[in-house]
This record gives sequence, structure tokens and C-alpha cells, in this order.
Amino acid sequence: MNLIEVATWQQARDFLDLPKRLYKNDPNWICPLNSDVEAIFDPSRNVFFSHGICNRWLLADKNGQFIGRIAAFINYEKSHKNPQPTGGVGFFECIQDEKAAFLLLDTAKAWLKSKGMEAMDGPINFGENDKYWGLLIHGFKSPSLGMNYNPPYYKDFFESYGFTKLYDQLTNFLDATTPLPERFTKISDWVMKKPDYSFRHFDKKQFDQFAADFREIYNDAWSDFENFTPIEMGTIKESFRQMKAIMDEKIIWFAYYKNEPIAVVLCLPDVNQILKHVNGKLNLWGKLKFFWYSKTMTVDRLRIIIMGCKKKFQNHGIESALIRCLQLEVLPRNTIKGVELAWVGDFNDKMLALHEATGAKQDKIHRTYRIVFS
Repeated sequence: MNLIEVATWQQARDFLDLPKRLYKNDPNWICPLNSDVEAIFDPSRNVFFSHGICNRWLLADKNGQFIGRIAAFINYEKSHKNPQPTGGVGFFECIQDEKAAFLLLDTAKAWLKSKGMEAMDGPINFGENDKYWGLLIHGFKSPSLGMNYNPPYYKDFFESYGFTKLYDQLTNFLDATTPLPERFTKISDWVMKKPDYSFRHFDKKQFDQFAADFREIYNDAWSDFENFTPIEMGTIKESFRQMKAIMDEKIIWFAYYKNEPIAVVLCLPDVNQILKHVNGKLNLWGKLKFFWYSKTMTVDRLRIIIMGCKKKFQNHGIESALIRCLQLEVLPRNTIKGVELAWVGDFNDKMLALHEATGAKQDKIHRTYRIVFS
């Protein structure tokens, strides 16, 4: 086997194309957009390069055919907040060969150690944890946009190598064809009628204000979580730029108390139902196919990517009211059959309780692992 450090345009292309061959016979796999993955490794588009570094490798067999890949990265704003300086690995793909998998992991480990790291988390992303994060260990079905998908045997690779569970991110599924529980609806409607509260959906024309509101809410809501670092405006702008083509303004809602931004729910259509037809390519032909399918089929699922509430307004029913705003918007469309409530950490008891109150059921589990170097 031959390890190749990604250094040329062609090698970067091979890095993107490898999964297309590995998953060609898996009907559940949906190719991520090439442009979205490329943006992760582009210093001009990923603000994490301002305080971090990354590297990528390909693994070829004796015939020169690529059989695996991996990326390693260090976010210096978070790496030293752990008991040991900790880097990360991600974008791992490999044939079902433990020797090949371990060689990829060894390579990433050696690079991280050479940069002073003493542990690594994975599989994670060189960016925020709203996409390309965690190993799928339960719910092997087609992924939503930005959600990792992998074969079940990857779990054996990571655990045999010595990784142990750090935390799980849970995705629950809400059947939109079934009414919300009566108690949930009563509480949310009561909150929405309170005179000091107001609820507004996103408006692209007021992007800067909504982006600032989002940052204020996010940096307050998650500040108590372990290894938290405030989100940067550059990250928000890049994320919204990537979402622009698929964004539906009326399913992104903000809550305000006397005009102070206090909570947000960011929801997107599950456009992977369309993107599975473009094979990761939004070139001219890909855009034409995307346009065709967007006009001839109906996206019937939504995905809640982020929901957060400032700490002093938690347990006031605000999050319930935001979900009610979504329901009142999408139900009259008669097109949405389900909503994914995604990416809730198993440590986030309050949000998990909210999911349970809606009647949502467990759908997928993505696990983040850690290994401390010996």
C-alpha cells in the first residue's frame, strides 16, 4: 500500500471521487456536494484556517487504485481546552480492510503528534459540528444534507484501533402527518400570545441583522458546553452562503423578548432528495438536473439543523413556540411528511426532553470518538 499526501489539484480531485467508487452499490449513500467538501480545505473559504491547520492523505493499493482517505486537523482555539492537546480526524473512507484503515489512522496520528497533539477526536470536521461530524452507528439510511454516512464496519475499525466514545449526537424523527401532542400545542400557543414575545422568520434582505442575532443567541446558548468557542461572523456568513440556494426563509425562525434576540431554529429542506441525482456535481449539467428534479418532485422532509435559546430564557417554552411556528408554516403546504430533529448531544437533556415532548422518535446516532496517544 502507498500513502500519498494530497498536494496537487488531481490528488484533491481523487480525494473527492474516492467515495463515489466505494459506495457505488449502496442505494442509501448520497454524494456530498463537491463544492461543499472543497470549501472545508480551502483557506479562502474556511475561516478555521485563521486559527488552525489541516492535511489530507490518500491510500493506494499495489495496483495504484485508491482504497482509502483521511484528513487530520488542529483547531488551536479548541485543542488546548482538553486535558490533553487534541486534534481531529475526519473524511475517513476505507475498504473493508483493517490493515488499510489502521495505516490511515496511524498516519493522521503521527502528523498530529508531530504538531504537539496528544489525542485525537474523530470522525469530525475542520469546522463547526453542524455537518460532516460523527460516525454513523445507528440508522443506516439515506443521509440529509451535510450528515455523515458510512458502512457499519467503520465502527469496528475505530474501536479496535483504540478510540472510545466521547459523546453521541442523536437525530430524532417527527412524523409531520401526526398532530403534535395537545399539551405541547397548548404550551406553545400560550407562549406565542405573551405580549413581550415576538417571532419572526428569516429575511435575506436583512441578512446582517439576522446574522448578528444568530451569533448573539448561539454564543450565549452553548457557552456552558465543554470546549465551547464563540462562533465567528465569518463562519456564519460562509454557512449561510452555502445554504443560500436551498434556503427557505419561512422555516428559519427567531424569537425575541422586547426586541432582544433570545432563540432560533434553523431548518432546511432535505434537498438531498434532489441532490442524489447530481452525484456531487453542480456544474452546468448538474444545475440543469437539479432544476429539473426540483420542478418535477416534491421534497417531503425538513431537517432542523440548529435550535438554541439563551440560558436565561430556557425552560420558558420558547423552543416549543419556535417548533409551533414551523408547524403553522409548513402544515398548510400539505407536502411535508417528516422533520428530522438533528444533532442533539446525548448530554443535552433539555433539548432531548423537548424532542420527547413533540413525540419524535429516535432515528440516527452519530458517535464522536477520542483516543489518547500512548
